[in-house]
Amino acid sequence: MLSPERHATRLQSEVWPELPQSAWGETCVTLQLWTQIVGKIRLALTPPLNHTWNVTLFPTVRGLTTSPMWQGTRTLQIDFDFIDHILVLQTSEGDRRVIALKPMTVATFYREVMASLEALGTPVPIWPMPVEMAQPIPFDQDITHQAYDPEYVERFWRILLQTTRVFNIFRARFIGKASPIHLFWGALDLACTRFSGRTAPEHSSMPGLPDRVTRDAYSHEVSSCGFWPGAPGMEPLFYSYAYPQPPGYAESSVQPAAARFDPNLGEFILPYEDMRQSESPDEVLLQFLQSTYEAAATTAQWDRQGLEAAYSSPAAPDSPTV
Repeated sequence: MLSPERHATRLQSEVWPELPQSAWGETCVTLQLWTQIVGKIRLALTPPLNHTWNVTLFPTVRGLTTSPMWQGTRTLQIDFDFIDHILVLQTSEGDRRVIALKPMTVATFYREVMASLEALGTPVPIWPMPVEMAQPIPFDQDITHQAYDPEYVERFWRILLQTTRVFNIFRARFIGKASPIHLFWGALDLACTRFSGRTAPEHSSMPGLPDRVTRDAYSHEVSSCGFWPGAPGMEPLFYSYAYPQPPGYAESSVQPAAARFDPNLGEFILPYEDMRQSESPDEVLLQFLQSTYEAAATTAQWDRQGLEAAYSSPAAPDSPTV
């Protein structure tokens, strides 16, 4: 039998698993490109929504989903299943196509997705060019990226689920306008954004994004947080930033001790591994989210009394409930 200490360590490892870039970096890039293909289908089939919220994907109990999309009156949904490692394309008429998720080139994945849409009678043309990536290769020509490690994909998805759980607690503390908790496939980050209610100055251009998208995303004053799985040379992290960045924001004192302002990124960061290794990962993450939001709201003089809800620490999972 495991000792209480070893059992706690094992449970923590299962809830917040390791995700070193050195182990799954190539898979991470391939998965990002695959989600961009599916995300662009959602972009093509949904009416524009403020801050591009119509294009995002959402974590599910098995992976990621587009949620229902309409082509005329026909309904289509596409799901990444990271338990059985399949992509499921299905319609409300009961038609279904399945693509096995395994090592394959982005070009092959693209062709299989497009062929499945044709077979379902729901063809969707998309612009086959990746976004928010250096030296992008058109999807239909990309025979470079083809790694797929199911273990690490599942770890990434489980982190998204746990992050969504904690973000939901944090989101409930705010009664002003706030985004859904959703995955932006451009950078493969899970995000949640709060708004002060005031408009913001026009945002300058961002690499890899049309100006109209950037300026719509930052049309209003925000405090935004998220989880990013990293990239070559950068490990996974939680982030928090304010736009526009108010004077004194970067110098604000935030929690936990492992958090810091990164001048290159222009945001506060908390390394995922530091959070994961802490005695209470949930509480450490909530400290980061709350303190960085307060830094933005205080230095930018938000109407905190009118925007915030009273809150208390959530009960432990095994605590009795009403």
